[in-house]
Amino acid sequence: MYIILAVIGFGILIFVHELGHFLAARACGVKVLEFAMGMGPTLLKKQGRETLYSLHLLPIGGFCAMEGEDEESDDPASFSAAAPWKRFIILIAGVTMNFFIGFVMVIVVYAFAAGFVTPVISGFMDGCPYESADMFQTGDEIYSIDGHRTWFYTDVTTYLSQGGDEYDIVVIRDGEKLSLGSVEMTLVDYPTADGGTEQKYGFYFTTVENSLWNTVKYSWYSTLNFVRVVWWSLGQLVTGGVALSDMSGVVGVVDVANSVGESAATVADGVLDVTYLFALIAVNLAVMNLLPIPALDGGQILILIITQIFERLTGKKLDPKYAGWLNNGCFALLMAFMVLILGNDIWRIVSR
Repeated sequence: MYIILAVIGFGILIFVHELGHFLAARACGVKVLEFAMGMGPTLLKKQGRETLYSLHLLPIGGFCAMEGEDEESDDPASFSAAAPWKRFIILIAGVTMNFFIGFVMVIVVYAFAAGFVTPVISGFMDGCPYESADMFQTGDEIYSIDGHRTWFYTDVTTYLSQGGDEYDIVVIRDGEKLSLGSVEMTLVDYPTADGGTEQKYGFYFTTVENSLWNTVKYSWYSTLNFVRVVWWSLGQLVTGGVALSDMSGVVGVVDVANSVGESAATVADGVLDVTYLFALIAVNLAVMNLLPIPALDGGQILILIITQIFERLTGKKLDPKYAGWLNNGCFALLMAFMVLILGNDIWRIVSR
C-alpha cells in the first residue's frame, strides 16, 4: 500500500510542478503545445483547443511544452515573444507550486499534532550550569545559534550538536533580542530513572497547544527547515561529506517511503509519516530545480538573465536555438545521471 502511495505522491509532485508552468503560461498568454504526465510510451492523449494532453507509461517525469520555448517562432503567443518578466514568472511557477504543495502537506500532518515544542525555556534541570543572570533564564526564547534561526526545540539540539564548545547565541527576553555573545556549552551527565546517566544540556522547553494559527505557523517553519536541510545536503555532497552512492532516486525514495509507512504503529500514522516525507521531497524538488543548471528551471532563469544582458549590451537578439541546444545537451546528461542513480537504488535494494 505504501509503495502505491509513494508512486501517487510522486505523480502529485510532478503534476503540480508542470501545472504551475501551465497555468502561468496560460495567464501570460503563451501557447502550450503539450501538457504531459509521465515519460515513455503514450497511454492516453486528448487534443484540446490548442494543447495536447497526454499520459505516459512511466510515472517519473512530465513536461509542459510551449511554443517557441527552444527555437525561434513567429507566433506572437510564443514563449520567446513574451516579455522577459512573463517568461520569468512561467519558469519560477513550477518550483513555487512544489514549495506550496510541500507546505500544504506539512499543514495536513501537523493538523493532527497535539502541540509543538518551542525553543522557549520553561525551566532547568537540577544543577544545570547554564542558568544565571549572564546566561539563560526561564522564559528565554532561543532565537538563533551561530546565525541559524531556531523555531523548534529540535533546532536547538541540532545546532548545538554540530561540533565545537562555543556558540554565538541570541535570545528573546522580555520581548527584546539579547545577544549572549560567545557561550561555552558542553553536555552534562544527568541521572535517569533506571539509575544510569544521560548527557543533556539541562533545558526544559515549552510546549504550545495546537490551534489553526499554530498549525499554519509551525508548518511554515518546518517547510523553511526543509530548505535548510536540502542546502546542507548539497553542501555535504560538494565537500565530500556524503558520497554519490548515498543519493536516492525514485526507486530509492519509494523503498524508503515503504519502510517508513510499515514501521508506523498504525496505518493512519503510516500515511501521515509518508505524507511528511513527501513534503520534504516536494521542497527538495523546488530547491534542486532552482540550481543554475541548464535543463532545470534555475538554469533556464540564468539563461534568461544572460540573454537579457547580452541583448541590452549588443542590441542584438540571441537566437533561442542556442539555449535549446544547451538545454537538450544538459537534459541528456541529466537523464544519464538519473539512470546512474536508478542503478544505485536497485543495487542497494537487491544487495541488502
